[in-house]
Amino acid sequence: MSVEAKAGWNLDRLDHWSEPVEFEVTQERIMQYAAATNDEHPAHRSGELAPPVFAIVPAFQALAQTAVGIVPPELFMRVVHGEQDFRYHRPILPEQVLTTTAAPVGVHGASTGVVVISKGRTTSSDGELVVEQYMTSFFRGAQLDVHEGEPVTEHKFDEPLRGHEPLASIEHRYDSDQTRRYSEAAGDPMPIHLDDELAKSMGLPGIIVHGLCTMAFCSRAVIQTACPDDPTRLKRLAARFSKIVQPHETVTHALYEARHSGEARRIAFETTTDTGKVAIKDGLAEIANA
Repeated sequence: MSVEAKAGWNLDRLDHWSEPVEFEVTQERIMQYAAATNDEHPAHRSGELAPPVFAIVPAFQALAQTAVGIVPPELFMRVVHGEQDFRYHRPILPEQVLTTTAAPVGVHGASTGVVVISKGRTTSSDGELVVEQYMTSFFRGAQLDVHEGEPVTEHKFDEPLRGHEPLASIEHRYDSDQTRRYSEAAGDPMPIHLDDELAKSMGLPGIIVHGLCTMAFCSRAVIQTACPDDPTRLKRLAARFSKIVQPHETVTHALYEARHSGEARRIAFETTTDTGKVAIKDGLAEIANA
């Protein structure tokens, strides 16, 4: 690939880890996130235990900076969330001081854009690993014929599962102010979730729901189905954001028993909208045995 074709792309930043970003967890911040995602689990609503997708909050700044550090500035506003993969090692609790470092670990050109994969590691004040996560950002319309670094993590839906009855089918609706509340709770100010006219100027039909808000809805369905008595048994949560969702749509999560292993139960899931779209594909949850 020519130097000209790579102009503006900072591929030399691959595998360069960021400076640590510190975040203090408070009970109020956990409660705000639970409320913003309509989470009804008592431990989450009371702020005693962070919901699973809250793990993005202390890591968002570091992860976002590593992703945009790779791409030319004119592409920043073309980004949509592609995939997210959380690996939970310890629960996130009030009064913890967490530190996150992140690095871009993969860049892959596609026919309709460019995928940038970032990895984050969040640790506690005693240095113990709390959460590892991979965030995949997709820059729509970007062009780069390159495949460098790590691939997207593997969590593909097992197609034969469609021949089985789902474990559960759970419906969730968004509130009219869902994107504003989620933006504030998550610290994600992207205007495509808040400004209808700007979203339309970016080629979208209007304000769209944060992919991670829908993923938080998925986590509610997983916990309700598989580990309501102990949400900390959820050890991995991964999903691909397939289609955009708007606040007026209703989503339904279909959960399937994938398989058991010696250490964890695996649940596959998909999320569809009442307008016929598959919003979440390749969903995977791993639940530690009780």
